[in-house]
Amino acid sequence: MAAFLTDEWIDGLHEAAASAAIASDVRLVIQQVVAADPEGPEVAYVVEADHGRLSVRRGRVEHPDVTFTQDRVTALAIHRGEVSAQTAFMDGRLRLGGDLRSAIEGAGALATIQDVFAAGRA
Repeated sequence: MAAFLTDEWIDGLHEAAASAAIASDVRLVIQQVVAADPEGPEVAYVVEADHGRLSVRRGRVEHPDVTFTQDRVTALAIHRGEVSAQTAFMDGRLRLGGDLRSAIEGAGALATIQDVFAAGRA
């Protein structure tokens, strides 16, 4: 697997997403933002669940349902499974923005998305 947060890594997520089976009634746009720091520039990508299809692409969208923003250290710790997103949020290291109700309503889809991307964490 490609190095974390590289274009190749995002492409790998997209390939994994293309073969995913998710509920056809789910419509959710999740934006991930890893802030710029001395280790590298900002990295933003979007995960979109759209009626049975899942895709990942680089960049930002104008109106995501939910945006997760974190620093690179936190993003890597979550990626490696060293800390959960919930713990990072409770510690103030992961910020949430947007329509949080959408994230709560899409919790089942979020779990499925997490499973799809398990190979990316290997």
